[in-house]
Amino acid sequence: MPITQYLEHNAANYGDEICLVELNPMMEETRRVTWREYDLIEPNRVSAYRREITWSVFDEKANRFANLLISRGIKKNDKVGILLMNCLEWLPIYFGILKTGALAVPLNFRYSSDEIEYCVNLADVDILIFGPEFIGRVEEIADRISKNRLLYYVGENSCPTFAEDYISQSANCSSKKPPITITDDDYGAIYFSSGTTGFPKAILHKHRSLMHAAIVEQKHHATKKDDVFLCIPPLYHTGAKMHWMGSLVSASKAVLLKGTKPEHILEAVSNEGCTIVWLLVPWAQDILEQIDSGALKLSDYQLSQWRLMHIGAQPVPPSLIKHWKEYFPNHDYDTNYGLSESIGPGAVHLGVENIHKVGAIGIPGYGWECKICDDKGEIVAQGEVGELAVKGPGVMECYYHDEKATAEVLRDGWLFTGDMAMQDSDGFYYLVDRKKDVIISGGENLYPVQIEDFIRQYDAVHDVAVIGLPDKRLGEIAAAIIELKEGVACTEEEINEFCMGMPRYKRPKKVIFAEIPRNPTGKIEKPKLRKQYCSERLVEAESSN
Repeated sequence: MPITQYLEHNAANYGDEICLVELNPMMEETRRVTWREYDLIEPNRVSAYRREITWSVFDEKANRFANLLISRGIKKNDKVGILLMNCLEWLPIYFGILKTGALAVPLNFRYSSDEIEYCVNLADVDILIFGPEFIGRVEEIADRISKNRLLYYVGENSCPTFAEDYISQSANCSSKKPPITITDDDYGAIYFSSGTTGFPKAILHKHRSLMHAAIVEQKHHATKKDDVFLCIPPLYHTGAKMHWMGSLVSASKAVLLKGTKPEHILEAVSNEGCTIVWLLVPWAQDILEQIDSGALKLSDYQLSQWRLMHIGAQPVPPSLIKHWKEYFPNHDYDTNYGLSESIGPGAVHLGVENIHKVGAIGIPGYGWECKICDDKGEIVAQGEVGELAVKGPGVMECYYHDEKATAEVLRDGWLFTGDMAMQDSDGFYYLVDRKKDVIISGGENLYPVQIEDFIRQYDAVHDVAVIGLPDKRLGEIAAAIIELKEGVACTEEEINEFCMGMPRYKRPKKVIFAEIPRNPTGKIEKPKLRKQYCSERLVEAESSN
């Protein structure tokens, strides 16, 4: 069945219960309170900071938007783009699109105007919904993209002249469910790849994928009715949305936090009674550093109900989890591996019972199969490194309008992920690196993640990225770009001395102190680093000749 039926079930059975809360600390930065004071605040003082809706209102808003889309000619298999920051309107709009039988097409909020135009054209978007943060970018391309599609604006301030107003028009539409039949075999969404290895590809999924992701999330984390999920990453990405779907299946509350400061995260957990929190590696590191320095005091917050912290979207340094457990010994910990091509997290899953295997991404998730293959597609021996392939109900249908790219990654129902992995004797999978990130130096394969995990253990290091730089003699050398902790000094000599603990061939040949760029889902933007530092390396080589 389509996931819209979960929403309708929750509206019918728990209509008056709060399902979504939006917290925006930046709206009222002076409003800082402890959990002990929270219940004493007058409602009008909280309203600028906090909004909420019930399951019945969620469903009504989805129905109104669906009926608005239908009145404007949207039908099954049409596409509707969503260009919004996380907000209370995001999910009702997403479900409104699904209820029409059209495909939801979420867009990365970091896209430039040219990238927005590229993606809406690639995905054949018929209507684009955008928020106030994107007025300037959409205006730049409005004359070109509005010739073939409608533009809808979602915001409290005045609607731009080149768009139509979502709020006023949807409010006048029927709140009844539209008479559209949707099946698991219908197309449901197009997501875009993160672009960490090139320009985004359009990933086509059926409703079957969406439903499987919802069930996987609820089963993996045993989300129950009384749980409260804190969602911080962007909803345009499969990771955030599919983790939230555990709340949809269990009819439990979720909190959308607009901000990633450590104090805002702990306040949200404390004030809203959050029990499950999905963090990205940089945010977990920031929280630990703030606690280490004394800037955050755990005694200021009500955190006893917090039962699970899980991390995904990137390899997780074992040292980080060891440090986390020092402050939060009672937390269950989990990690999930997946791609947008596999409808997000859960294709591989560690499991809270397997914390002794921290460092692994886990075992095949619920309903999933995994294998590790060589370049010929043959399964490698256990313990050897190869490309990870996954198979299950969440695998994409194709890259939309890209048969060549589809054929490269889909083979006999298996999705070849482009990630290098190995499996230990207990059957647990370990992510080694992206296939395209492997450094070949003097004939040796170097896996940057292994080097990064080692360097990250050094006390002065906040973040690190290892990339290959061109070298005349070795072909490539490993370079470590290191972002130091705030206010901490460190020299290249100190890093090199620490790296003596690694085999000689793995030690970085160059150390660069600089900021590490990460995308909204926490992944290091290595193409950006390679573009910058490879070009600098070539300039150095030319000047020495």
